[in-house]
Amino acid sequence: MHNVVDHVSSRVLEFGVYVFAHLNMWFVKGRLVWLNALGRHVLLELRTCNTKLLDDLEFLKRMLLEAAEKTGATVIGEIFHQFSPQGVTGVVAIAESHLCIHTWPEFGYAGVDIFTCGENFDPIEAANLIIRDLESENPEITEVHRGVLGFHS
Repeated sequence: MHNVVDHVSSRVLEFGVYVFAHLNMWFVKGRLVWLNALGRHVLLELRTCNTKLLDDLEFLKRMLLEAAEKTGATVIGEIFHQFSPQGVTGVVAIAESHLCIHTWPEFGYAGVDIFTCGENFDPIEAANLIIRDLESENPEITEVHRGVLGFHS
């Protein structure tokens, strides 16, 4: 267990609760417990991105599809729209849930969310591919556990 804890960033919340978000593990009242949640929702705030890529619908479609496929998701559909004068919105539906993007090229910004309820798809790995592909110089990743049903040992 010590090695696992060494490799996971943690934060201290009120009442001495330690959160190991990427492993769904919590340390509560001196005991290690696993979070029982239905899904993981990863939110990306991508600033200082390549502005040309943010306005390229075909690139963005290919990027999200590849991020899903390379990280174990099962793609079941997609829809994208080019705005005028600029910007793109798009959703890739996956059997495990979805990946979606909305871009503001004029600000070098993209908002991306990746939701999964499956065990075979890693949303953080997909997030890192998207950050790399959009050349974001100032990314922020937030992970939220959805459908929290409690804890188990």
